[in-house]
Amino acid sequence: MDVDFYKKQAQLKQKDHRKFLDGLKKKPPKNLDYLVVEKHEETFREIDCLGCANCCKTTGPLYVEKDIERISKHLRMKPADFEAKFLRVDEDQDKVLQNLPCFFLNDDNTCSIYDVRPKACREYPHTDRKKIYQINNLTIQNTLICPATYVFVEKLKKVLEKN
Repeated sequence: MDVDFYKKQAQLKQKDHRKFLDGLKKKPPKNLDYLVVEKHEETFREIDCLGCANCCKTTGPLYVEKDIERISKHLRMKPADFEAKFLRVDEDQDKVLQNLPCFFLNDDNTCSIYDVRPKACREYPHTDRKKIYQINNLTIQNTLICPATYVFVEKLKKVLEKN
């Protein structure tokens, strides 16, 4: 997976994507939620995250208390010890990873805590969300990180421009 290629494409089309997504916010089509799920599923049949893992290499998820409890239990650690070893508090007072790439990312791009991974990781890149126009800025940001998000926006744009 050529992450740099997709990032360059996303940079070139940022204004176009923003205009498209802003249009969805102003006048969302009646079937938007259905189309979003359809294009999300289509995209992830074509793109294998294990060939990329750029999100795990470059972007740390937020860890909420439920995540910390679940993961520390899985690792047989006390939550405070888990936090001390892996997390820090960022400028927004959120708990995030101390270092990137993610400590739990294996050499083959699999996740060593996949079954108990943080909610933010389970939901990423948020391309199957209802009312997707509510997260336009996040979607634009994710096109620069996640090739699948770029492909998803392109697919959604193509199908909606036909209508």
